[in-house]
Amino acid sequence: MALWRLYYHFVWATRERRDLIAPEMEPDLYGYIIGKGVALGAIMHAIGGTSNHIHVVSSVPPTRSIADFVKGIKGSSAHHINHCPVRYPFTFGWQGGYGVFSLGRKQLDDAVSYVLRQKEHHAQGTVIAALEEQSQDDDGPDVWQDGEAIRQFPVKQMARTDESEEEDS
Repeated sequence: MALWRLYYHFVWATRERRDLIAPEMEPDLYGYIIGKGVALGAIMHAIGGTSNHIHVVSSVPPTRSIADFVKGIKGSSAHHINHCPVRYPFTFGWQGGYGVFSLGRKQLDDAVSYVLRQKEHHAQGTVIAALEEQSQDDDGPDVWQDGEAIRQFPVKQMARTDESEEEDS
């Protein structure tokens, strides 16, 4: 295993951003998500949310892709809620897409605090807008300084490859 210090802040919404997460559902849903995250090899730092979206702060190991981690949690947690012994009076589901933000170790405590106080932040209007974003589209970061730091190197044109293809290390 490699040395890794990876911290992520995830956010995703319920289907059609409907108010599906009632307070009495949170222990079951959140407990399941924490357990699934651990089963996927992650360190789960915090979980919290409101009736229509959740935030998760987690360290996902470099052996697992972010997309697979989120897909595993979203899909299995919806299935769990829809098939658990306590029947909820609706079909539960997550909206497509998610937001993911990388954190430095120094930001971890603030991220955990923010996630744990989600209801308070939304009630008081003190949300951090950038950390509430999620998208169904691929919305990556901008190129730093228009590529200034890499402009000196000739770019080798290559065909796109499937991410699952292995490369020599």
